[in-house]
Amino acid sequence: MKRMITIACLLAGAMLLAGCPKKATTIQPPTAGSQVGDSSNTSPSSGASTSGRDLGGDNGGRGAGDATGPLARKVIYFDFDKSEIRPEYADIVKLSAQTLTGRPGLKVKLEGNTDERGTREYNIGLGERRAQAVRRALMLEGVAETQITTVSFGAERPAAEGDDESAWAKNRRVEVVYQQ
Repeated sequence: MKRMITIACLLAGAMLLAGCPKKATTIQPPTAGSQVGDSSNTSPSSGASTSGRDLGGDNGGRGAGDATGPLARKVIYFDFDKSEIRPEYADIVKLSAQTLTGRPGLKVKLEGNTDERGTREYNIGLGERRAQAVRRALMLEGVAETQITTVSFGAERPAAEGDDESAWAKNRRVEVVYQQ
């Protein structure tokens, strides 16, 4: 009898752990320097766009402020296998630095990402180098070191699915996420 109860408990636990499968979603990435939204269908080389999603309030701690303000999430894209900030993203760095130096209590998380090519270890390192490059640029603009944290997701958080240059270009990025 004990054995049947044990087996029944194990089966019930396994069913609870299995749960329902989640639907796969593809997040469309924003354009360079634009705010991250729910349905931006732009590429890194096109002009900036804004989304209607409010990044303030109850948003899971992923950002602060509003979608069109200085606290909106920004994105800096990188060339293949590179961690140098391209000149066209200098304005994003300057605007972010001005926002942070004007609000000493505000913090920012720099999320480094890569495309899927390369090993997991290499991509984690490259994502970190990209985040650190943005960190250095912000600090050169006067942002306090205590206001900045970095994290590398490597290829684990793709903004676009696909095995072509268009998708890869959208995944080679650092997202600038403000935190209160």
